[in-house]
Amino acid sequence: MMAGLAIVWSQRDLVLSGFYNTVLLTLACLAISLPLGVLGAVFLLEAPNRLRRICAAFVDLLRCVPFLLLAYVVYYGLPELGLRFEAWGAGLITLVIYNTAYLIEIFRSAGMVLPREELEAARAFGLTTPLIYRRIVLPQIALSAAPVVGNQVIVMIKDSALLMIITVQELTFAANFLSTNYFTPFAPFAVAMLLYWSLCLIVELVVGRLIRLRRSRHG
Repeated sequence: MMAGLAIVWSQRDLVLSGFYNTVLLTLACLAISLPLGVLGAVFLLEAPNRLRRICAAFVDLLRCVPFLLLAYVVYYGLPELGLRFEAWGAGLITLVIYNTAYLIEIFRSAGMVLPREELEAARAFGLTTPLIYRRIVLPQIALSAAPVVGNQVIVMIKDSALLMIITVQELTFAANFLSTNYFTPFAPFAVAMLLYWSLCLIVELVVGRLIRLRRSRHG
């Protein structure tokens, strides 16, 4: 065990590089998929029935496709159509597509349970639809959906580990490299598990603060 930890320490630059890529992939995915999720949810809430059903079916399709299969399609399949991405870019695109579909459904569900009286009162006072969403709907959705979004972020962090299959050099890739090349199967994966755990704890702390904020607003 100690010898394995010594190897991990000697190769800490590789581990930290993989950890950095995992964090960067997660943050980049959040920065892109959160706004897309909100826009998609608003579209599904406001679009005409026929168009809404078509888009909802497409979102459901993306949610039903296994993440690893989607990664294969983006990295190995799209080049046949003339779309070729580097491994890191393909990994980010896969994460964004997959998680945006889930976030759309999360935000849409949160929007559907908002009190109708508030929206009707806002329209009665002459507020436009964009203003209603900006001042009333979206703030409430953000707070009410925070725990579910937090769970989705944790799923996002864990799904990033599967991107090693398409040679994205994230944390699990680094741990696997050390395990294979230095014949130490336990220490690298144990360290990787602790680093993943630390990321998930940070997400849980942020979500906890948002939950307390929601409770304070509701008295």
